[in-house]
Amino acid sequence: MLPDLTTENFLRLSRYSPNLFAEPFSFRLSKQCDVYVHGAGVIEIAPSVNAKSTKAVVLSCGIHGNETAPIEVLDAMLSDILAGNAEISHRCLFIFGNLAAINNSSRFLHENMNRLFSGNHANGDVVNCERKRAAFLERAVATFFNAVDSSAERLHYDLHTAIRDSEKPTFAVYPYVGERPYSSKQFGFLQALGINAFLLSNAPTTTFSYYSFAHLGAQAFTLELGKVHEFGENDPVQIKRTYDVLLALLQEDDFAPEVNTQTLELFRVNQVINRRQEDFMLHFADDVANFTRFRKGDILASETGAEYVAQYDDEGIVFPNASVQIGQRALLTIVPVNIEELHVST
Repeated sequence: MLPDLTTENFLRLSRYSPNLFAEPFSFRLSKQCDVYVHGAGVIEIAPSVNAKSTKAVVLSCGIHGNETAPIEVLDAMLSDILAGNAEISHRCLFIFGNLAAINNSSRFLHENMNRLFSGNHANGDVVNCERKRAAFLERAVATFFNAVDSSAERLHYDLHTAIRDSEKPTFAVYPYVGERPYSSKQFGFLQALGINAFLLSNAPTTTFSYYSFAHLGAQAFTLELGKVHEFGENDPVQIKRTYDVLLALLQEDDFAPEVNTQTLELFRVNQVINRRQEDFMLHFADDVANFTRFRKGDILASETGAEYVAQYDDEGIVFPNASVQIGQRALLTIVPVNIEELHVST
């Protein structure tokens, strides 16, 4: 018997009874809305009120299992929609990513899932739950976007929280754009979420958001919405703001707050420092916050055969983690950039 998702919590069932979703199924939520369950933790809401919907939106969370605030936001929003307490006008794919890690209250079980997209899950001989899940999520997002009208705006917001404190509590990672312009519209929308700081990637990556951006033509971002906390201990103000703005995005045809360039803070990724040796170490304390700045020549990290230093005055650090697997990124450094230096669409 299929579960009644209008009364039973989809995330809870996905976490503890994933066998219920072994096969995809669908049902009519109302005269104006259909629901497609693609698998445990992946569910699509497809309103029919807009025959030519102007947007197709992917909202993902839990790619790291201990990042609870985004999970709480999307769980609340999805539950309200399924219970009939909130209506949306645009198709949305809700994704709760690493269910096993969520249950384990850990970042991951075997390896960082957010390094396994754009096909990287198939590299090497290792097969584990994160690799299988990344492949499944890639297929789900591709199927979702490929089914929408070609004129629809494709959007993917991958919601996270940071491991450590940050001088800028909320910020976004803008994927490497190559020849594509940066989006003024997206800067404005993300400012409505309380995000003013943007890291502009300098190369392709294997993150979930970059996969949607590079391979599926979506405007896609990794959003850092505060710091990791236990379930129930997140900032209720940030939770409500995120819920309200994302719901408005799904309800309104043209929800596009204008960018405020006076408060916009842009940073170009300068160095991507990977851990290559067992003795890799950072040369600053574990409690140093994201966006902390260093002087030119300051030693940031070292390992056998290499020393990594700040190349500019006021070069900042983001996402430092000396314990990542060998070969993976242990630190990003960033330098400020002005919006006038970028190719930005109107």
